[in-house]
Amino acid sequence: MNSSIKNALTFSTVEPSGGLRAAMDKGRAEIIAEVRASGIRGRGGAGFPTSVKWNLAAAAKSDRKFVVCNADEGEPGTFKDRVILSEYAGLVFDGMTIAAYAIGATTGILYLRAEYTYLREHLEKVLAERRAKGLLGQGVCGKDDFELDIQIRMGAGAYICGEETALIESMEGQRGEPRNRPPFPVDTGFTGRPTAVNNVETLAWVACIFARGADWFKSVGTGKSAGLKLFSVSGDCKAPGVYEFPMGITVASLLEAVGGQDAKAVQIGGASGYCVPAGEFTRTIAYEDIATGGSIIVIGRERDMLKVAENFMEFFADESCGQCTPCRLGNGKLLEGIHLLQQGRCSMQYLRELCSLGETMQLASKCGLGQSSPNALLSIVKHFQSEIMGRIPAAAAAARE
Repeated sequence: MNSSIKNALTFSTVEPSGGLRAAMDKGRAEIIAEVRASGIRGRGGAGFPTSVKWNLAAAAKSDRKFVVCNADEGEPGTFKDRVILSEYAGLVFDGMTIAAYAIGATTGILYLRAEYTYLREHLEKVLAERRAKGLLGQGVCGKDDFELDIQIRMGAGAYICGEETALIESMEGQRGEPRNRPPFPVDTGFTGRPTAVNNVETLAWVACIFARGADWFKSVGTGKSAGLKLFSVSGDCKAPGVYEFPMGITVASLLEAVGGQDAKAVQIGGASGYCVPAGEFTRTIAYEDIATGGSIIVIGRERDMLKVAENFMEFFADESCGQCTPCRLGNGKLLEGIHLLQQGRCSMQYLRELCSLGETMQLASKCGLGQSSPNALLSIVKHFQSEIMGRIPAAAAAARE
């Protein structure tokens, strides 16, 4: 199959179930040790070490455990998981199976974004083929002590369900709202049992790691950000699409590859990420510098940065679950402030108060939605003051001086 992942060096060359069979030749502790040695961290954006999550779930005591694949790809500007599920679903299920064996789970659940309903028939077909080949069911890969089946659960389109505890609430038939933590899902997850939740891309890379070895994966990237990463590139560039690059690539190098060298800015990490101005394109995309789940939105020189901020804040004001006050009220207030700026009615003092509100939301919101929703506006105000200050009434600007 011809991959639609550009610069693809890995997924299309990995032997189907090769990584799974290699992993099944190891003990549970050996599998987690191999994942630890690779240095892989969550590819969904949070960057939590995969081996730590698996080790905690493996150590938890319970009569039943779960592995969950988070396929609720709802971040604006992100579409890489859709491509993986369309073309390399077997790698994802291999990764889920490896994770299940490592932690002692007997049930896997793929939580699929509602907008990806059209993928379900394809995924169910892949699962049926795996059952027929002995890759699911009793005695997976000939191991009499390992039983696993994987099922698909559908989301309903809520952005908040990309957060792992809200996702678990949704799977249990509840309203998708984040839980208080601790306890964490690795201790008390789906139906109150230990649950390891991993992103689609993370699980696919796990399968590749066991097919090629931890040293291969760690040979690229940086010391703190090992391996390769898929990026969803969209916006004002000549060649948008899904790309495979090593972690640690500079923003400038990525833009050159996609034909976006003349960009004014790049929104990295989707709507919840950071707006990086042209003067900082030498920075690297890595956990120790600019972290991202994979969304790269190229912003051309003709774009109104305040309009960009408005677009993102409208999304968050609509998607907030409303559970905590900072996020429920804060997103609406930030959007209101953007509208006042556009109308030339926002004073310098009020703009400062808006930025202070955004910083408070980052600290006081219950989950990642409210903690990250102010990021774009705050970074745009910081890096594009000339555009923002031009919207402030002359009297207020004079008073500032």
